[in-house]
Amino acid sequence: MIPPASRDSASLPACAASLLVLASMGWANAADCALERQGEGRVTTVVDARNLRLEDGREIRLAGIEHGGTDRPSGRAALSAIAAGRDVTLHGDDDSPDRYGRQGAFVFVTGSEHSVQSELLRRGEAVAAVDISEKNCAAALAAAEAAARDAKLGIWAETTAIKNAESSGDILSAIGHFTVVEGKVLSVRQAGAITYLNFGRNWTRDFAATISRRIIPAFESANLGPKSLENRRIRVRGVVSSRGGPRIELLRVGQIEVLGGK
Repeated sequence: MIPPASRDSASLPACAASLLVLASMGWANAADCALERQGEGRVTTVVDARNLRLEDGREIRLAGIEHGGTDRPSGRAALSAIAAGRDVTLHGDDDSPDRYGRQGAFVFVTGSEHSVQSELLRRGEAVAAVDISEKNCAAALAAAEAAARDAKLGIWAETTAIKNAESSGDILSAIGHFTVVEGKVLSVRQAGAITYLNFGRNWTRDFAATISRRIIPAFESANLGPKSLENRRIRVRGVVSSRGGPRIELLRVGQIEVLGGK
């Protein structure tokens, strides 16, 4: 059995404030992605840091995690150490393949209580994604990432792991990649159907997170209304784009984490 992770209250909120409580309980105490069983098999090939191939030819993409801006060689090595040659079970909401023929799933090595994803996160070889709606699963991933972040393992040992919201050029270097950015929201402005969380004074050059009007009620229900974030330090995660300055579009509550202090 994998030893429990250390506690950390700064974890990813996927289902509002209740997730913060679950994550603060520690990785070992959160139910780990106990989703419907979608099959089983033996891992014959580790394609890369997020993809496995089974003996029957199926390619499995690890759900719920991202590379965090870079596809580290150590990520593939870690996945090989955990899963290569092992019998696994697959869990998820849907076993339909994506357009590349890969089945997205949470993968459990036979006999383990924790998913392969959680183990990669605990080692700092992945970043928790934001598209997991099942709260216990999201909390387990958040707590595993938080433990690695606290211990500065893997990705989190690098000073660039979390981008500074004031360093627009650094964030722009991550265009097209899933990235974590941290800073203080200096102002909140609305332009048409888009609300901007501005982290700098120059709206055309500095970093901003954007929220579509149709999604704002979900953030307000989670006590994350845009105006409440003004002058707060927050951490956001998502794919970086460029519209003048660097941008991350916020589509889910789990992309925002409010940090202590102002």
